[in-house]
Amino acid sequence: MDDSVTRRLWTLFEPVHAVTYFSAECVEANRRLGLRGYWMGYFGSRAAPMGAVSPGVVAAVFHGFHPDRVRRAVPDAWSFAAPEKIVVARAEAAAAALRRILPEVDEAAEVALPLVERVVRAADGAGRPLFAANQALEWPDDPVAALWQGATSLREERGDGHVALLTTEGLDGCEANVLATATSADSPGEWLRESRAWSQDEWAAAVRRLAGRGLLDAGGGASEEGRRLKAHIEARTDALASRPLRALDDPERLAKALEPIARAVADSGDLPFPNPVGVPRSAR
Repeated sequence: MDDSVTRRLWTLFEPVHAVTYFSAECVEANRRLGLRGYWMGYFGSRAAPMGAVSPGVVAAVFHGFHPDRVRRAVPDAWSFAAPEKIVVARAEAAAAALRRILPEVDEAAEVALPLVERVVRAADGAGRPLFAANQALEWPDDPVAALWQGATSLREERGDGHVALLTTEGLDGCEANVLATATSADSPGEWLRESRAWSQDEWAAAVRRLAGRGLLDAGGGASEEGRRLKAHIEARTDALASRPLRALDDPERLAKALEPIARAVADSGDLPFPNPVGVPRSAR
């Protein structure tokens, strides 16, 4: 599997998944469940497949967020809504959002879902806690909700591998965000800092630590070594994420099925560009 194909597919299934963070249907679903505020909805809905886990588990698995932001949402979220109810509601809301954005999404799902399901079933959950939790869920009966669940599973499979690589390279959550900002226009710095809840002092300290490692220059921009490290991490992330995709005889068939959905999400305005998720616009 060519890793460039893996990266292209990521830019396609990531927007399918990302409606859960930005679409009104998904935000409203969390509110109806009783989850209080955007961030309780975010952490509650994304972590729900793991069950009623502690804030320490969520902070460790999500990696880039300040632990205090997590603690303000978890474990309180589980007192308002049981994880198993959140799992159902998030898939239903995502399907509603995708149908609003692209009324023809059912036709695309008919082609894409069997392929996505094959990849999810072929993937190894070892060392990938958030993916493994999603992989173990029952597939929704609704094909669009099931396609969203499959895209979410693959997104988290890639994310788990990415976090493992970041920690292997000795990058803590704040440092990973700083390096991403310094090396990519798709990772807006102030937005990342605020959304991940790092203070200006914590951010500045991370800049100093990375500069001390030679990864940033005197002005806080990425050095050649910093860009090299980031490129290495991204390339290894692609390589790891390519393994389950080898279950497909024709990855291009999946890409063609996902393209109209990803394009519609991008054009809808539901997913802003740039965004704190770090996903770029998919190639047209």
